[in-house]
Amino acid sequence: MHPLEAGNPAGAVCNLRIGMNPEREIGNLRRCAKYQLGPGWVSGWVSGWVLGGGYSIFDVLNTDRPPIEILDQAIPDQPALMMDFTSHSMWANSLALQAAGIDEHTKNPAGGVIVKDLETGQPNGILVDNAGNMVMEYAFAPTEKGLDLAYQGMLKMLPRLASNGLTSIVDARSYWTRKHHEVWQKLADENRLTARVVLSLWIYPDKDDSQIQVLKKLYRNDPDRLRMSQIKVYMDGVVDNTTAAMKTPYLEDLGWVAGNRGLNYFDEARLTRYIEELGSVGFDFNIHAIGDRAVHEALNAIESAGRINGEIDGEANGENNDRRHRLTHLEIVDDIDIPRFKALNVIADFQVAGDWSFPEVYGEAETLIGEKAHNPIPIRSIHDGGAVVTLSSDFDVSTMNPFVAMQHALTRGAESLETISDVIKAYTINGAYLMRHEDKTGSIELGKFADLVVVDQNLFEISVGSISDTKVLLTLLAGKEVYRSPEFPGIQ
Repeated sequence: MHPLEAGNPAGAVCNLRIGMNPEREIGNLRRCAKYQLGPGWVSGWVSGWVLGGGYSIFDVLNTDRPPIEILDQAIPDQPALMMDFTSHSMWANSLALQAAGIDEHTKNPAGGVIVKDLETGQPNGILVDNAGNMVMEYAFAPTEKGLDLAYQGMLKMLPRLASNGLTSIVDARSYWTRKHHEVWQKLADENRLTARVVLSLWIYPDKDDSQIQVLKKLYRNDPDRLRMSQIKVYMDGVVDNTTAAMKTPYLEDLGWVAGNRGLNYFDEARLTRYIEELGSVGFDFNIHAIGDRAVHEALNAIESAGRINGEIDGEANGENNDRRHRLTHLEIVDDIDIPRFKALNVIADFQVAGDWSFPEVYGEAETLIGEKAHNPIPIRSIHDGGAVVTLSSDFDVSTMNPFVAMQHALTRGAESLETISDVIKAYTINGAYLMRHEDKTGSIELGKFADLVVVDQNLFEISVGSISDTKVLLTLLAGKEVYRSPEFPGIQ
């Protein structure tokens, strides 16, 4: 999940929606710009950057004039950057592009596309995948005010986690250049954490490999409530904007990527080197892989990083070769790669809390990827192949409520998990294994921490259709109460 990003009050003051007409949002954008907080803060309530999001990329692609002109008209005197609902593209105005040094001569970065007008060659304001991330780095350049806002946002977010029964989480994209890890460290130092937290430190595709040494110094696996022991890397983008890496070309060509098979943030060889280097100090990798080519290449990199002269080498991966790398999302997976998860001890991490994840809804992507759209997110196939399967939310892309995802995981047709027991394991002991504390949490056993949740109904006795109605009554972390529902007077 992404609690720090989602909880930051500076992150999205301008709320947009899927299906909007950008021309009709000019008034809304002008109004919300007046209340922007946070990054680049200047004085009063106004910041240097205006941020927001929530729309679909196609809302801003299908306009009569360049999207940049619309945003310039709405917000002419401050850099403005809006993020689509997938977080895989941005809508920028001219001042935002200028701040990042982007013009008609700027080449596409690794893993990204600067969309340009076909006639003039000028950027049209649409930044796809890593091109948008790079501009966001300027918007979130760390300041004392900005970091305090992120901290205050987490103070409000932590009770939400507890009220949903979440006692262990992974912050799945911790931007160390934005000092996210320092915000988490402050919470830990002040004993404010009400969950066990592992940070997945982001690796930047556009930075040179000297960042490996920086990340090695940040590694921390102390047995307390905050660890910096995972690495987050994007292998590809998303299907919606044709940037998920596919083995075959998309059926529609938006003209962004040569070959029309999606893009790579990291190629297989470079990812292999990072896994070798950072795995040697104990880092586990959290790899975003959505398209079938991304999945295949990520598995290849994990396999290659663990082999020297054809043999698995423990030293290359740390901790006696106890690798716990995971691929997350896994929307389109080739059948030939399914048995490789168990063979390589790669964890398969799925998100099905959103309605978009149901095959009948995901099938709308048939116009982009054909028949592949009709068998997405193969939870059952990979689980039955013997791999470790986890369920997570990707909040705030989807709800953090685990009971919604539990119900969905049992009602997805052929790719449903078979039993509620399998689903609960995917949200508890398997997640603890992924976080390397299955000896301390994830099940109720003598000698483990009392990270316990009381719910209002027995998941083993109710109908599948009632699971999502489950309410958390009480949450304990190491035996200490961190949440109590007003509906549960209970034992004090």
